Amino acid sequence: MYRNSRGRPGVVLAAAATAQFVVALDMAVVNVALPAVRASLGFAPAGLAWVVHVYALTFGGFLLLGGRACDLFGRRRLFAAGLAAFGLFSLAGGLAQAPWQLVAARAGQGLAAAAVAPAALALLTTTFPEGRERVRALGVWSAVNAAGGALGVLAGGLLTEYAGWRWVMLVNLPIVAGALALVPAGVPAGARAAGRPRLDLPGAVLATAGTGLLVLGVARTDTRGWTSAATLATLGAAAVLLVAFVVTESRVPAPLVRLGLLRSRWVAGANVFVFLAAAGQFAAFYFVSLHMQGVLGMGAAATGAAFVPFSAGVVAGSVAATRITAARSPRASLVPGALLAAAGLGWFALMGPGGGFLTDVLGPSVVTSLGLGLCLAPVAAAATTGVARGEAGMAAGLLNSSRQLGGCLGLAALATLAAGRTGSGTGPSDLASGYALGLAVAAGLLLAAAVVALAVLPRHRPAASPAAPAPVKPHLEGTPS
Repeated sequence: MYRNSRGRPGVVLAAAATAQFVVALDMAVVNVALPAVRASLGFAPAGLAWVVHVYALTFGGFLLLGGRACDLFGRRRLFAAGLAAFGLFSLAGGLAQAPWQLVAARAGQGLAAAAVAPAALALLTTTFPEGRERVRALGVWSAVNAAGGALGVLAGGLLTEYAGWRWVMLVNLPIVAGALALVPAGVPAGARAAGRPRLDLPGAVLATAGTGLLVLGVARTDTRGWTSAATLATLGAAAVLLVAFVVTESRVPAPLVRLGLLRSRWVAGANVFVFLAAAGQFAAFYFVSLHMQGVLGMGAAATGAAFVPFSAGVVAGSVAATRITAARSPRASLVPGALLAAAGLGWFALMGPGGGFLTDVLGPSVVTSLGLGLCLAPVAAAATTGVARGEAGMAAGLLNSSRQLGGCLGLAALATLAAGRTGSGTGPSDLASGYALGLAVAAGLLLAAAVVALAVLPRHRPAASPAAPAPVKPHLEGTPS
């Protein structure tokens, strides 16, 4: 059985939002610093990409395990331990003196983030009951999450240019310290399984290995190609392991992911939606950043500053989404949000070599960011609607995993597509043509997400569940409450 306490909701929200901010920040802050990192530590060209890839690999590979572990061993415990580990690995990365040390630190950051991200979302969904309260909390959380990703590009450029690349790692320390200071101030110590928790070890191994190999295989396509023997073997092994994972989860008494959870239209629809949306969003971020630097000739700091309006648009969209979802349902915000984001990405696809920031970037940035802001909190609300308190971490880990895998797969696939259009050309027109194709396909992915939301998600949400639902034993196949 579970012992639950809501703690102090405002403190829980502040701690979860701060933690999610630093996790999102580190997805982007290092990218702009890569040339300086290579010059400082002597990375080989092929090895430099691992500074980015290894974070995605460990983060994506361990999310399901992190989500279920926080249900069984305590959300506050996993949250605090993950934050502390994230800070220590950030310090190690900032002090790295050799390439392997920085890569190892980034791997540790990803592993710690895989505990922090689902624990933060699970804390929110178990603290704030379904309905207006949860939607408002998720609106704040999603706006901070988006701000972390957008401001990561800005911070990376400014820190690299004016303080040195090591500060893109060390900047995490005060943020982590602030989040940890909030934990004893009001984050509840409950929500831990009584007795001896049982973790689905076969499922954990299969899920971690399968998703890790999937991310690894896709991440290496920039150097090995999609049809290389290494890529096909890695993706094939990932497919075998993931099929084995599904079979295992249908047979074990305490699964890592209860397959019955996916029978919920809310959970299944939200995860498919976020997979498609992340595939388009991550790729669009990548192409627009490259276009500003490679075609428009903007510097690293200027490119980072150019994403500030995007961050502001996401916040504005999140505020509107909170009101829409609280009054109606997540679908009422997800469908127009995805359509608006698709329109913005289609506008981005019109960028040419002779434009500029004001003519080619600012307008579509505002439209796209407003659309994405309308989606972030509602998709989290949808993915946790009707989910039992004892499976909050499971649902959070599943949603985060879908987002991470969608973003990784989409970025790799669309980057390959854009490179094929560009060919051997290196001029602004060649580059702009490839980026435009990638952005057009990204717009199509957001359109597909809108169709999923319209066709799968229910029109009306169920009646709000009580603040303290009936206790659920983690080893039972109970239906979501």
